[in-house]
Formats: sequence, structure tokens, C-alpha cells
Amino acid sequence: MKKIITLITISAILVSCGNKEATSLDAVIATNDIDAIHAKKDALVTQQQELTAQITELDKKLDELNPEKNVPLITIFKAKDTVFNHFIELQGSVETDQNIIVTPEMSGILQRVYVKEGQRVSKGQLLAKVDDGGMGQQLAQLQVQADLAKTTYERQQRLWDQKIGSEIQFLQAKSNYEAQQKAISSMQQQLGKSSIKAPFAGTIDDIITEQGSMVSPGQTSILRIVSLKDMYVKTDVPETYISSIVKGKSVEVLFPVLGKKLDAKITQTGDYINPNNRTYNVEIDVPNKDKSIKPNLTARLKINDYSSEKAILIPQSIISENANGEQYVYVLTEREDKNAKAKRVYITPGKSQGDNVEILEGLTAGDELIKEGARSVKDGQSVKIMTY
Repeated sequence: MKKIITLITISAILVSCGNKEATSLDAVIATNDIDAIHAKKDALVTQQQELTAQITELDKKLDELNPEKNVPLITIFKAKDTVFNHFIELQGSVETDQNIIVTPEMSGILQRVYVKEGQRVSKGQLLAKVDDGGMGQQLAQLQVQADLAKTTYERQQRLWDQKIGSEIQFLQAKSNYEAQQKAISSMQQQLGKSSIKAPFAGTIDDIITEQGSMVSPGQTSILRIVSLKDMYVKTDVPETYISSIVKGKSVEVLFPVLGKKLDAKITQTGDYINPNNRTYNVEIDVPNKDKSIKPNLTARLKINDYSSEKAILIPQSIISENANGEQYVYVLTEREDKNAKAKRVYITPGKSQGDNVEILEGLTAGDELIKEGARSVKDGQSVKIMTY
């Protein structure tokens, strides 16, 4: 920098001199005399050297009069204990256990669908009906036979109570009546399979199969029913966090599409490590009073995996590292007002959050650290504080 200033000064002086002697210089050039031009050049070079030497002497004197000229200017901050919460960021997906495809329990023609898409239904409500293939008529016939068997049994019982008739007649009537009752019960169960009912209260999200279609048990999808009441976010957590991310840990849940953020806690952690990606499952229950959260919605999670009540945090930008991989910062020593010396201190960093790093060893509360200028000072160098 000093040389640049010197050259600029010399150039300015030469230009000034050149303006005054422009006529003589032009005259020398106009002569086309090589010797004259060389002589003029040598004179100017000599003049330049004399000016350079004079400027150097002036710079030396200025350095003597202003010894702080080359002292680096820095800013500092004081280390202090603070609460530190570290978070890991993951992506999850909204799920619900009450989101199912309803299928029939018996084969036949889908006789009728009683609901529409978007309709709210209650648990046990009739959603659709499959043609029973005449089982209703068979049940009616069995009921008639059962009524007759009941009447016969009751008469035989009265006679038997009066010691009239044989015991075998009474027992046969009783057995016939009980058999008819079991047959009716079995037929009612079979007939009940023709009715498709809601397994829980929810909303009909999609009608998949239309009326009049042939359906098969466990294979044909009739409709989808969804409940938005009990929702949760599910994500995969690396196994390295298995001891720190546990049930009850705080979680910040963000739904980017909705622009919605809420605080929650981990409600369940998996006991199985997936060998393919070395992760385990975590579930976070989320309230959904306004029904805006839908299944499969993407969620961003910030899970608190570490906390410290008295942590010393410093900016990552002031940490340097030597060839041995040791990390260090500079603190102030021998401070007198705005003047001090820089001291190199080796540190052991911990977890980081953004630009802040927790220091586990090397610093204590109250230490004054160099911030701006931290990468340009040397150990033991004098520094001057700009601001505090």
C-alpha cells in the first residue's frame, strides 16, 4: 500500500512538473536527437529517484510519530452462559389409522350404494348393500319353521309337565326348536355380510365401485372412508439419535403447503431398526380441529435432540483450524481501555445450530473474544478495539 501511495505521489509531481516544462519537453522531442532525448529521460529518472527517497524518509517519520498505524482494528463480544436447544430437521408424512378402503364380505351384485362422496357418516351406518342371492327369503322360511318348532316345543313341555306323553317326544321337540334357532342365527350372520357398514365415523372420500357391479369379498374396493380426527406425522429417524430422540421430546411441525406451524411432542417411537436405511419410526400426534391437515401431507419437523441450560455459544465464522485439525479462537489479554493483545485459545466445539456453535472446553463465561478481525490477527499481536 505504501509503495502505491509513493508511486501516485511521484506521478502527480511529475505531471505537475511536466505541465510547466511542456514546451522544453516538446522541443526536445521535436529535435529528433537521440542523445538529447536520452539526456532528458535520465534527468527525469534522477528526479524521480530523489522524490522516492524523500517520500520514504517521510513515511519512516510518520511511523515513528504514529506507532499504532499498523495495529489491526477489531470488534469483540463477551462469552456468556445461555440456554441452548439443538434441533435436527427431518421430513415426514401425515398419516391416520382411520383411512381405509371398504371391501365386501360376500360375492354378488352391488345392489345399492347409500352414500355420496364428501358425506359424513357415523359408525355402523349402512353404506352399501350386496344382493343376498335369496338368503332373505330363506331366512323367512326358516323363521316360519322356527315358529312352528317353538309352538310344538311349548305344547310338549306343558304335556310333559303334566306327566302326559313320553320324555322322548319332549326332548325331540326341544332339540328341533333349538336347531331352528341356530339355523336362523347362522343365516342372519350370513345375510348381515351383504350389508356394508361404516367401521368408524368419518367422511366418504371416494366411491370406487358403482351400483350394479359384480363384487368379490376382500378383492373389490367399494369406497374409501377417512377420519381426519386422529392424525399423526410419521418420519424415519437415523439410529444415531435413538438415545436422544425419545417419547415426549418437543417437535416443531411445519406444513409448507398450508403455511401452518405448531408445537407438538413425540407420542411413539419404534422398537425396530430398519436394516436397509438404519432408521427407526417416530410418530407425532397433531391436532386437526379445522380439518385442514390431510393424509399424506408433507411435514417438516424440527426435533429437539439436545438441550443445555448453561451453554457457551460463539459464531462459527470466528473459529480457525490449524494443520493438525485443532480448532482455536482469539481472546483478549492485557487489556487497557481500547488496547489489548490477542491470545490464541484452543477449543473443543460441540453441536451447532445455524452459525452458533456450543463450546464444550476452552472458554468460560466472561471471556472476551475477537469477532471481526479474528482471522487476520496473530497470537500475541497488539490489537485495538473499534466497538464493544
